[in-house]
Amino acid sequence: MRYAGVGLVMLAAICWGISGGIADILMNKGWDPIVISFYRGAVGFICFFAWFLFRFRQNWIISTRLYVWSLLAGIGVAGNFTFYFISIEASSVAVAATLMYTAPVFVLLISFLLRIEYSTWFKWGCITGVLMGIILLTGAYNTESISVSFLGATTGLASGLSYALFIFGFKNASSIGRPQTTLTIAFFSFCLILFLFTDEDEVAAVVTSSDIGWFLLLGLLGAGISFILYLIGIRWTAASTASMVAMVEPVTASLFGVLLIGDHLTTIQILGMVLILVTITVLSVKQSRKQGDGSRAS
Repeated sequence: MRYAGVGLVMLAAICWGISGGIADILMNKGWDPIVISFYRGAVGFICFFAWFLFRFRQNWIISTRLYVWSLLAGIGVAGNFTFYFISIEASSVAVAATLMYTAPVFVLLISFLLRIEYSTWFKWGCITGVLMGIILLTGAYNTESISVSFLGATTGLASGLSYALFIFGFKNASSIGRPQTTLTIAFFSFCLILFLFTDEDEVAAVVTSSDIGWFLLLGLLGAGISFILYLIGIRWTAASTASMVAMVEPVTASLFGVLLIGDHLTTIQILGMVLILVTITVLSVKQSRKQGDGSRAS
């Protein structure tokens, strides 16, 4: 079961990585990033709602706290998808995917502010390592020729911050209700929020366009199937293992961008990516081991 769990988590991460490349293809065809993000979430919502209805009686729960945390998770995933796609448009798939994976650092900083965690030299060392990686990846060390635009860098980091909000919201909501319920509520709120910001004519145009297949594939790989695979897989996988396996996503996104879309990365950018991914992996493993020790002690 453990190897099956690792396989499912890896498959989910690969799906997420490919979804970034599909979004880049759609943006090159002229589609708006917000519309692309909306369809990714809408197709995901249909999948989660079907999963929710499969065992309606067990999944249904009335709880104000569940709805509030699920709503925050929905806001987080809406920001994550949208900022991620805008960052891809302004920079590249590889840069956007890597910056999105700064989320654990945002979770750590928020935990410091809320006094959920105590600061240590190790944690600040991880934060410093990620910041150095960001500087190398974006080219911020050379203000005369920055390799990544300000918009690409800020929206990439904003997608990471939004991902952190999703993690907080989903974790708290799942402690109250089932994951199927949380995802259904979160993605329903996601659809409502993004629909307010989308061009309704362009949303309608997708249905009759020749690119509808790309949009459906994006939603299935980037939200519906991938989230379900991840949630099933993580039940059979240690949190530390899952955190490392999930790093397949930015690697997949980078390879997709370089091999199929024609993105180019300098040696220094690759070093920055490696520094971010290694630091985040070490931090995630350390944090998950600490949580595991705490649960055994209790």
